[in-house]
Amino acid sequence: MWELTAREAIRDLVTRYNSNGDTGRISHVLELFADDAVMEVSGDHGSPRLYRGHDEIATIFTGARDRWAATNTTRQAPGYIRHSVTTHQIDLIDEDHASGRAYFQVVMSHGLDHWGRYFDDYEQRHGRWLFTRRRVTTEGRSPNSIT
Repeated sequence: MWELTAREAIRDLVTRYNSNGDTGRISHVLELFADDAVMEVSGDHGSPRLYRGHDEIATIFTGARDRWAATNTTRQAPGYIRHSVTTHQIDLIDEDHASGRAYFQVVMSHGLDHWGRYFDDYEQRHGRWLFTRRRVTTEGRSPNSIT
């Protein structure tokens, strides 16, 4: 039974990450990470970059918001942004540790913007599953990409 409960809690964690991020609720996104979590972002914009702890991880989201606002003088945020996660594989290590990987696609008002994969480490702390490490790899962008 613990395995079913853990898998569902981890699926919910990943869903909340994207739902909160897509709607700009950065503080809610940060609540999904352990205090000592690490997030790595890599892709076609150069070398991977590590962000440690809530303060640094927050800059991923505030930086994206600010970059978009600087290039768009008519709106402060994208008109529409939705992450879709598929093929979420969860490997349970024990009752408090798991890893996972999934594909993602980002759709914006102009259509498909970019896509890639998540590679995650999860840990249950104080009864809650949290990200302890998240690696985001962007594998491609549409010609119309604004990110």
